Amino acid sequence: MHILFIGYGKTSRRVAKHLFEQDHHISTISRSPKTDCYATHYIQDVQQLDLTSFPPIDMVYVILAPAESGVAAYQQTYVETVQPIAEALKQHPIQRIVIVSSTRVYGESEGQRIDDESVIQPVDEQGHLLRKMELLWQDYYPQQSIIVRPTGIYGTSIARLKRLAEQTQTYPAIHFSNRIHMDDLARFLAFLVDIQAFESSYIVTNNIPIPMHEILLWFQQKLGLPLLKLSSEHHTGKQIFATRLAKTNFKLNHPICFNDYAELLHVHSNEK
Repeated sequence: MHILFIGYGKTSRRVAKHLFEQDHHISTISRSPKTDCYATHYIQDVQQLDLTSFPPIDMVYVILAPAESGVAAYQQTYVETVQPIAEALKQHPIQRIVIVSSTRVYGESEGQRIDDESVIQPVDEQGHLLRKMELLWQDYYPQQSIIVRPTGIYGTSIARLKRLAEQTQTYPAIHFSNRIHMDDLARFLAFLVDIQAFESSYIVTNNIPIPMHEILLWFQQKLGLPLLKLSSEHHTGKQIFATRLAKTNFKLNHPICFNDYAELLHVHSNEK
């Protein structure tokens, strides 16, 4: 199968490696040179995308990320790219197109439970733009599109969490955090190539919402730091569950984030 990646960052590279190992032919579109030996790389602006010289493309991953977090960057990266990409793909026999979005499309913020059947009601402009992108792709490819909504992606760095643990003396509320390891996300995205019957969208998370202050407390205990105090029992954030993913035969390799954090702490302590 010829698989095209539009956007080629950390997640795309991991997915492409899995698919290359399954003997798929991989092509990529990005804004800068890439050197991975398991893919054929092209530098193009997706707003001016030209795929006329490409061999027939069977499947596409759209994994784009804005350079900034502002509204204008979201509009340009997510919404304004849909039409030129879809036009460029018209001549190709697309069987599936996977679009990576975000759980930001769910607007709840008081600790409510969210799953794949929850009503989508964005509350901020970025969430509305992500939802607009999703609907545009579903209009272009109503049968072939698969929207993937990861929660907080983590991987090989704990520098930010260590810094927060060192700096945080009080935490304002019970704020739920939802996690997925980048390798599990990549494996699930690759898994979508072979799944026989697929849903129109999937949340991807480890199904263990954890209050953020508990994560920081864990780091503080491991690092011998002063322990923070919780200021309020008020709930914020979301408790997110991947109910559709759970119905597939896909299994996470990293179901508990603390196991990964402990391993990374051990590695860092050995490097000193």
